[in-house]
Amino acid sequence: MATASAQPDQPPGASDRARFDAVMTPNYAPMSIVPARGEGARLWDVHGNVYLDFAAGIAVSALGHAHPELRRVLAEQAGKLWHVSNLLVNRPAIRLAQRLCDLTFAERVFFANSGAEANEAALKLARRYAFDRQDKSEAQAPKDQIIAFDNAFHGRTFFTVCVGGQRKYSDGFGPKPGGIVHLPFNDVAALEKTVGASTCAVIVEPVQGEGGVTPARAEFVRAARACCDRHRALLIFDEVQTGVGRCGALYAYQQLGVTPDILTTAKGLAGGFPIGAMLTTGEIAQSLAVGTHGSTFGGNPMACAVADKVLEIVGTPPMLDKVRARGALLKQGLAAINRQFEVFLEVRGEGLLIGCEMREPWSDRARDILNACVKHGLLALVAGPNVLRLAPPLIITEEEIARGLTLLEAAVGEVAAETRD
Repeated sequence: MATASAQPDQPPGASDRARFDAVMTPNYAPMSIVPARGEGARLWDVHGNVYLDFAAGIAVSALGHAHPELRRVLAEQAGKLWHVSNLLVNRPAIRLAQRLCDLTFAERVFFANSGAEANEAALKLARRYAFDRQDKSEAQAPKDQIIAFDNAFHGRTFFTVCVGGQRKYSDGFGPKPGGIVHLPFNDVAALEKTVGASTCAVIVEPVQGEGGVTPARAEFVRAARACCDRHRALLIFDEVQTGVGRCGALYAYQQLGVTPDILTTAKGLAGGFPIGAMLTTGEIAQSLAVGTHGSTFGGNPMACAVADKVLEIVGTPPMLDKVRARGALLKQGLAAINRQFEVFLEVRGEGLLIGCEMREPWSDRARDILNACVKHGLLALVAGPNVLRLAPPLIITEEEIARGLTLLEAAVGEVAAETRD
């Protein structure tokens, strides 16, 4: 890790970290690093230490740090219009919505501020759509059941954490919303047995990110589509993490051969500027009539201007080809590390969203490897106690991948030595 002496006027990182604990709620446990600036796939902390970033703000910084085109667009829009609310239309939001429709199956777009809000809107729309189409003159069981999957993650609103299949995020907050059923991920038989007349939606991540970087199998998503069609339910793809080129297609559904009814996107959509979006068809969108849903900051002109530029850059065949090639190169390097240390049970994922599941006796050491990576100058992620997660910027170079693999090899070697001792 290249280092430089801290400048006298730079605050020490430890002091910043202590102030964080003093003024912030304790729901986060950040590292001791305090970033000062970034460029491309590199971050510098307040001491001048440089890190290669294979985390990208949890798959958010799609074009790396301080991308010159995004800086230019943001500054230009900041000099024109910051906010007008949804009492008025604004041109950046219209342009972005049109681009999303042109690049996907969608005909209508709803803007929010995050993936959680996009998923909240999707789930509300699915229930409202089913409600609107029930015959109110006949006594019928409510069509409000939502099918979700174990180890899923759909956001941090109370509704979305309850739909997500990880009880550690939803327990302890009082009564939970009803009508939610969780099934084993990738289990076609359980899906076909459970989806029925009361089901209004099936929500699935094409690759479970927080749940271990586990891809949905093609036959599983095809079965989900068929079940929804058979029972007049809506198929929701949560592409908050997998979208915007992360998996090698602009959206992962485009390489699965299955089109959802609703899609949610956020994280990399504006490369680090907060924005989320829900995409759907014109017919389904009619159930979000005036007043049924809203967002004060959704469709913010600055966020939309930046997101439009991100999609312009990412949504091209050469860029997406590069993501797939870089992902394959990263997997090759991880296989080489594994041949040396026999630490990974499986390396999986798509494009530049990769999970390395640890084998015994390493099964609870993913965070130890993460911490060792930081010491060697590499930022990575985990997805539970047994999966090391890598999500570098989509603009990562071959040379940076090679350097990152060298740093990871050193980190794994360090933890391996500790394990043997």
